[in-house]
Amino acid sequence: MDVFVIGGTGLLGTGIVRRLVAAGHDVTSLQRGETDDDLPSGVERVAGDRDDPSVLRGAIRDASPEVVVDMACFDAETAREAVEICRTVVDRYVFCSTIDVYHRPPPMNPVTESSPRNPPVSDYAAGKIAAEDAFFDAHDPDEFEVIVLRPWNTYGEGGTLVHTLGTNSSYIDRIREGKPIVVHGDGTSLWGPCHRDDVARAFVGAVERPGVGGRAYNVTSEETMTWNQYHERVAAALDAPEPDLVHVPTEVLRAVAPDRTRMLRDHFRYSTVFDNSRARADLGFRYTVAFEDGARGVVSWLDDHDAVDSWDADPLSDDLAAAWRDATDAFVAGFESGE
Repeated sequence: MDVFVIGGTGLLGTGIVRRLVAAGHDVTSLQRGETDDDLPSGVERVAGDRDDPSVLRGAIRDASPEVVVDMACFDAETAREAVEICRTVVDRYVFCSTIDVYHRPPPMNPVTESSPRNPPVSDYAAGKIAAEDAFFDAHDPDEFEVIVLRPWNTYGEGGTLVHTLGTNSSYIDRIREGKPIVVHGDGTSLWGPCHRDDVARAFVGAVERPGVGGRAYNVTSEETMTWNQYHERVAAALDAPEPDLVHVPTEVLRAVAPDRTRMLRDHFRYSTVFDNSRARADLGFRYTVAFEDGARGVVSWLDDHDAVDSWDADPLSDDLAAAWRDATDAFVAGFESGE
């Protein structure tokens, strides 16, 4: 099958392209050329910016694919342009959305594909919701099938590991060196990373399998853990000491470090568990990469590329930990002394 991937050199896109090639498909990747890629030989690379409709139109015309996998659409206007360009050429359109489309906190767990999407949790979520709607409006089971996949925290080699204060790699060195790790709340909200190779398997299913059009699919972790457990498992994966976790209320972190806690505001503070049963049944999704194994692989890749920053490259972590511990000690001492 001829498959056209928009954004095939990102973290997840690379995994999807590799699995498509391994499954015997002919793949064309439209990419801006801003990312060094490690795609398999035989992949046709087309340089260009999909935000320019003329570029996408020409690339689709030349490739004449049966299926498009879109990893780089973030709003309704871009979605409608893609539909207008592709619907007379392409049989199936696979859109990478996100679990960010779900309103949080969810009314109940686990979250299914029918869980409420509004009000959106962020501008990014609003754009993805609108793009989903534009694609679903264009769905035609006979002429232009649309499938929407909603990944969660996808990680893998070539990326890094998230934490309360973002994605900077100095976190890894802090874990190794036993330095304080700032954790939001009491560390018991739930999180679930999923390795990109497992997520990519579902995308291949969305390309290949009949009868899956017109539906959305959660493609997420099946190893949901607390944030305390997350850090403990990273430490175990790296043979590091038991992590020194410093728990700071979410509201405090947002007040003192707003630029570093946007992911916390929109995602990390909520406990969410997602139901993948539809993707398992329809797309052949399987969760096979245990988190500790995956984390070890990510760090090994970063080490090989000399891409782990020193723990002291991020002084905010130490400043927050010290200030919170001092404040907590003073608070407790005040009660103990009867003040």
